[in-house]
Amino acid sequence: MNKFNVILGMVIFLVSCSKPGCTDPTATNYNEKAKKDDGTCEYVAEPLPSSTVTKAGAITANETWTADNVYKLVGKVVVEDGVTLTIEPGTIVKGEEGTGTLASALVVAQGGMLNAVGTASAPIIFTSVLDNIQPGQLTGTNLDETDQGLWGGIIVLGYAPISAADGDVLSQIEGIPTSDTFGAFGGNTPTDNSGHLEYISIRHGGALIGAGNEINGLTLGGVGAGTTISNIEVVANLDDGVEFFGGTVNATNIIVGFQGDDGIDIDMNYAGTVDNFVVVNGTNSDESMEIDGPEGTTYTTGLFTLTNGVVNGNVDLKSSAQGILTNLILNNIKIRCNFLTDCTTEKTDAYTNLVDGNLIISNTSFSNVEVYTATSCTIPSTYQTTTENLIQNSSPTLSPLNWSWTWMSANSKL
Repeated sequence: MNKFNVILGMVIFLVSCSKPGCTDPTATNYNEKAKKDDGTCEYVAEPLPSSTVTKAGAITANETWTADNVYKLVGKVVVEDGVTLTIEPGTIVKGEEGTGTLASALVVAQGGMLNAVGTASAPIIFTSVLDNIQPGQLTGTNLDETDQGLWGGIIVLGYAPISAADGDVLSQIEGIPTSDTFGAFGGNTPTDNSGHLEYISIRHGGALIGAGNEINGLTLGGVGAGTTISNIEVVANLDDGVEFFGGTVNATNIIVGFQGDDGIDIDMNYAGTVDNFVVVNGTNSDESMEIDGPEGTTYTTGLFTLTNGVVNGNVDLKSSAQGILTNLILNNIKIRCNFLTDCTTEKTDAYTNLVDGNLIISNTSFSNVEVYTATSCTIPSTYQTTTENLIQNSSPTLSPLNWSWTWMSANSKL
């Protein structure tokens, strides 16, 4: 963990030395070593006057949410097919408390569009009604990283290919009953466009919707490459931070912290690229990344790419995971193998894909790599040796990123 903190500090921040900086002692980023003020001083924002607008049910016509209001989600708020929801920079959206069918969430159905484009100085914030944050502020003062599951999350569903069980090309997203048709996702349009999500912070979500089943911070089901996703933070979510269910969308500059399950989760043969990401596991987190491959017989050839990232937890490659991991700083890497009941005949899994060249790990540093199995079979010792020969410890070079707009930065959790 000490090594991780040192690396993360080097990768993420450009530390001020005896150079120009903020010289105002009343500023939040005052630098006593700065000799010349460079105009970068930041100050605690005062709350702006606002009103609360309650949203519930279907959004059936184009509408815009503005930064001078706080929007409260009650239950599932659904952007329907053919409808565009626009959210202005600096807007705060708060989810009502509730579990099961009463869990609050913003759902973008197939054919719907979410254009939520914040900025580094005015990110769009999704949080709980229990959060005392007000418009004009970057963070509230009454919740921390242990406050999880206080509302649901954001769910975006598209028409891009997925590899679902039984050869299905369509599926129903977890957390939404099959009786609700707005929960469908998948199709045959790799370039499908569900909108533009940028500079968004998603906080304190993951409401329980069933036994052992919670909503992810950001769920992407069959989302296509026409969608833009960049500069996304998920913090203190009870379930996964960001989960990809198939699809081809690319995502850049993703930061997940203190999640209750996995930081980044890949299922149903996601075939896009995640570029520039950080996962900071908390005390109750599971894996930093959990990666699965195809679940059925359709769309089985796509490969994901994970590049330019740093995590402090395990990376679990399982269930026929196939893709490319490159230029990463990882902790432990777990490679799953599988067998038929004779414990001799291999079944396709992450290990066989590694050997066959369908799973590639390159230019990556890590603490340990291990081959494991979920069966009762004994793993041949050659599997571990083969894996260590195929995955060589390297020294990747990562560029610094600016996370100053995030909850994690504002609360000194990086």
